[in-house]
Amino acid sequence: MEEKSLVLVKPDGVKRGLIGDIIGRFEKVGLKLVAAKMVVVTPEMATKHYGYDESWFKNVGDKVMAFYSEHGKDPGEELGTMDAKEIGKLVQKWNVDYLTAGPVLAMIWEGPHAVEVIRKIVGSTYPNTAPPGTIRGDYSFDSPFLSNVNKRSVQNLVHASGAPEEAELEIQLWFKEDEIHEYTR
Repeated sequence: MEEKSLVLVKPDGVKRGLIGDIIGRFEKVGLKLVAAKMVVVTPEMATKHYGYDESWFKNVGDKVMAFYSEHGKDPGEELGTMDAKEIGKLVQKWNVDYLTAGPVLAMIWEGPHAVEVIRKIVGSTYPNTAPPGTIRGDYSFDSPFLSNVNKRSVQNLVHASGAPEEAELEIQLWFKEDEIHEYTR
């Protein structure tokens, strides 16, 4: 069962010179690179990529508010609002700012169970909890604590599609059909 997945090497991964190491991880496991391009992401494109709905804003806002409460901080004082949806929108802005901070390498990888395999190679969304041997576990230590305190997105080097359906939508967003190549290895 061949499957395709989108992977983005985010600006921090590009700036740190980790592109080759990241690509090597996917090649070594046997995945096939079928599309790649360096992109300067516009705020509009980043917003489409992070196109969350109202329930996402509320869910994320609730998590951020809980984080501040757990650490004895007032989210209203720190973030200027106590409205969970507004805080979620602030987090989306941080995500957009992060993705537009420099060039991104956008890629499509193909192989059996590509989405699941890539997610394992990439590791947990939060590098501080990603196991050693994963991209995030080996090359980053960022955490929700550091990102919330510094009012920014978690810098986790890469994006990887979370499900096959998500991969299809993301691939359509990032690539034109004629940019995706079929070949035999």
